[in-house]
Order: sequence, then structure tokens, then C-alpha cells
Amino acid sequence: MGSRLRNIQARAAEHGRLRTGYTQGTRPMRSATWVVTSHSEEHVQTAAGLWGGEPEQWSPLNSTIPQWRVITKASSIEALITPGDPLNQYNEMWSKGGCQRRCDGETELISRQACLCAARFGEDWHLQKKGTVCSTTSRLNVMLPDLSGMGMWRAETHSFYAAQEWGGMVDMILSGTNGKGFIPVTLRIEPRQRVANGETKKFPVVVVELRGVTPRQALAGPMNATTALNPGSAGQAVAAIEAPRPDYLADAQAALTVDDVQDVYRDAHAAGHLTDDLIAALKTRADEVKAETTKEPVPDEDGAYPAEVVG
Repeated sequence: MGSRLRNIQARAAEHGRLRTGYTQGTRPMRSATWVVTSHSEEHVQTAAGLWGGEPEQWSPLNSTIPQWRVITKASSIEALITPGDPLNQYNEMWSKGGCQRRCDGETELISRQACLCAARFGEDWHLQKKGTVCSTTSRLNVMLPDLSGMGMWRAETHSFYAAQEWGGMVDMILSGTNGKGFIPVTLRIEPRQRVANGETKKFPVVVVELRGVTPRQALAGPMNATTALNPGSAGQAVAAIEAPRPDYLADAQAALTVDDVQDVYRDAHAAGHLTDDLIAALKTRADEVKAETTKEPVPDEDGAYPAEVVG
């Protein structure tokens, strides 16, 4: 995985984490639903009210500082990608002593050596047993618009496959907004499976999806906060703008037969544009056309009649 250059930017305070797993004692467990953790009981209580689950006190592994967490019942949550560049990605190896390796896919940044995993195992290093190679680590900072506070929440995944999707998605969004707007997204935990060496492995992948806006809207430029908070309203506003209404009276005046006038009536009815005044005007025009087609023809100055057939 190639490196993605990041500029140092001012960021809001971090309120907590969005996790796809939890611990039972010292045993790590995968979760099919989001796990919300924070130092703030209020934030976790609110999350439980929105997405279900029972809040509880909890201490991360290798930490004596208690936090709050809730294992929610929601596999999808609504979020906002905020101005700036929200994503950083590295291949990392951690131990009780902290981060031992941090690699951008080419250079291990702590030792300044070439990528150690690729040097030892080749390009398929990520298929090696966990703990023997770095974990692909992606951290996406988002805002949860339905929780209190203006801080950020960090969604983190160690999935090699999710990393590629997150990077591609965020790069496309930034190409349209240049990091200057809000983008409404859904963070969804999707179960997947992979068959390798005759074995089927099942694992969750966090998918980042546009929410309530089309790719055209997301790539058109920075989106204001009002639209991002109510993304459906933008599409509704566009749909509410009617196409120019046809000039039914002009069409009727150009009609040569009663059937032509009836066609104008049917078009207006199908479009939902019929009114009492329009119906009356079309009836009058139909009567006029009928009268014009039934009166005796008058010869022109040369004595010829309209539509005269020469035998």
C-alpha cells in the first residue's frame, strides 16, 4: 500500500472511538455491530439511546484508566466527513511498550529502513499470521451529528481490504471538495468471507458510503453544513423544481382538427396540468376547429377551392 501524504491540520478534540470489536477479559472479540467508547458517560448514554445496547464502564487492555462503552445493536451509523483530510493509514506493529513499527508501505518510519514485512514475506505479507507482520491500520475521523459536542470520533480498522476502499473513497471525495466541505456518509459493518488455501475465512469490513447525496453532488464542490446535515433535502429541492409548463393554449390554437385539440387535452391531463380554465379554453377551441372544418369552402380569386382534387 502506497503512502498518502498528509498535512498537519488543526482538529477538534477527540470525543471517543468507533470500534468493530471489544474485549471479554483479555480475550478480543469481533463485533457485527458498532462499539462506541468514550471517557464521557454522557456520549455513551446518548449513543445507547440512538443505537441500542447497555452502557458499561470498561478499561482498555494495558490501561488502568476507566472509560465507558456500549456494544450497540447498529451495524450502520450516520456520520459526517468534515473539512480537512480525515484519514491516515499506516502499517503498524504494537506491543505493550507501544508502537514498534509504523510503515507507509515503503519505509518503516521509526527505524528508517525499507518495509520490513515486504522484505521478509514479499508482496503478500498481509496474509501472514497476525503478530508476525504489521497490521494495516486506518484511522478515519468523523463527526457524529446526533451526539452532543463538536468533537471528532475516530473509526479504526485493521483490515487490509477496508484500507484500500477507505483510501479510494476519501481520495475521490477530497478531489471534489478539496477538503473544504462536509460530506454525509454512512459507516457500515459488512460481513465478508475469503477463500484461500482451501480455507474459508469470515471477517467484518467497515464500508464508507455516501449518504443522501449522489456522486455528482459530492464531487461538485464543497457542501455547506445545512445540506450535509439534511442531505435528502438537496435532492427534494431539485425534484420540486418543475420543468417548464407547456403552452397548451398555443398548441391548441395551432390545431387543425378536433383530434389535435383532444391530444393537447390528453397531454395536459397526463402531466397533471388540467385546470377548469384550461378545460373551458380547450373546449372552446375544439368547437372553433369543428366549425371551421364543416363550413362551406370558399374559392380563392382564381376560382380554386381548398384541397381541390384534380381528376
